Amino acid sequence: MNPQTITFQPRRRESKSPITVAVDALCYIIMHRNYAEVHLQNGKVFTSRITMEELEQTLGADFLKVHRSCLVAMRSIHSIEDKIILNNGERLVYVVRQKKALQKQLHTWQKALLNSMEDTTAPATAAEYHDYYKSFDAMPFAFTDIEMVFDDERHAIDWIFRYGNPALAQLEKLPLETLIDHSFGTLFANMDSKWLRSYERAVLYGETLEIVDYSPEIDTHLKITCFPTFKGHCACILFNVADFSAARPLTKSGEATLTYLSVILGRNS
Repeated sequence: MNPQTITFQPRRRESKSPITVAVDALCYIIMHRNYAEVHLQNGKVFTSRITMEELEQTLGADFLKVHRSCLVAMRSIHSIEDKIILNNGERLVYVVRQKKALQKQLHTWQKALLNSMEDTTAPATAAEYHDYYKSFDAMPFAFTDIEMVFDDERHAIDWIFRYGNPALAQLEKLPLETLIDHSFGTLFANMDSKWLRSYERAVLYGETLEIVDYSPEIDTHLKITCFPTFKGHCACILFNVADFSAARPLTKSGEATLTYLSVILGRNS
């Protein structure tokens, strides 16, 4: 079993106390001779006295060694192309002659993660989804539960609307009967893949994410909060940024609301 936390010793013995962080908080680590430069998911960086051998033994198969001086968290990798493309947009160099082997390791890890998501507790029909989420029908904000679609390489390529409330239909400018049980890509030919990366992270890693960006599909600037529900699914709360002044009072209790929703709709572990 992989550890949940890891403790890093300060780079200099006489300075500071050891730093203990969650393994899930690690993004990548680069070795510089006798010390490690540790990059966290939140963008913070610190240095530590630790060897590559110690890191490999401690972190295990959830990290990919892309060259002799760099370990990358599998969950941080979006794809392996001419560079290692991270979810945060960073690009890391790697040993190109090992590209196929590294891709295979990543795909095997992703496949195992997806297989672990098999879950029989999700509703089976559109009517059952509606019965489960019916309390959201009268909500003033758009709300949807989506099921992610993955390709053979374990990348999210689309999603299917399983539930949506009337406010979602108004925002998407399509009737609910057109949205429900249909994929986003089949409804919007100009689908922008930027949404996939965030939804994929919510589904695979249980993250709650907030996105503010332009949606060319409906020509609207959106604020979206997404969080995991059933395995393979995530829920999204959507606001039109133009209406954000009206939505602002909701944000004061937003964290508590999301915590509550994550509990009552949360994925089974």
